[in-house]
Amino acid sequence: MRVGIVSDTHGHVELTQPAVRMFESLDVERVLHCGDVGSAEVVELFAPWPTDFVFGNCDTDTKLLRTSIEQAGQTCHGEFGEIELNGARIALVHSHDRRRFVGAVGSGRYQVVCYGHTHVAAIEERGETLLINPGAVYRASPHSVALLELPQRKAMIIGL
Repeated sequence: MRVGIVSDTHGHVELTQPAVRMFESLDVERVLHCGDVGSAEVVELFAPWPTDFVFGNCDTDTKLLRTSIEQAGQTCHGEFGEIELNGARIALVHSHDRRRFVGAVGSGRYQVVCYGHTHVAAIEERGETLLINPGAVYRASPHSVALLELPQRKAMIIGL
């Protein structure tokens, strides 16, 4: 299973479109958005896939975003998401709440923790947990997303 991971779109449709095109070209089957979504228009761009969203620190109108996500038939997890894909337990968090982020990483409950907020792409292993930060679509150089292959738990950062 191919999973596209994106973060920090901050409502910028024109900057998010290359991420969507990349996911299309990679034949991803699902998308995880790690927060700072920013607008209902960005939510609409992910209509081709089942997409899981969490809120970030810049997602101030969470009621509007939640409504947009749910009306699009997507999943809104609030500030923390917990999903299972292809046998892998995945935590989805923005990481601005350090206690929640550190708790997810150190809990031993997740094989994968996907996070955003730093605008810096990173992939690392901590014990049995794979941490993936796709970087950012907005205010990053380069703009980037990540691809996760399951069940192998192989990840890569892809510049846009």
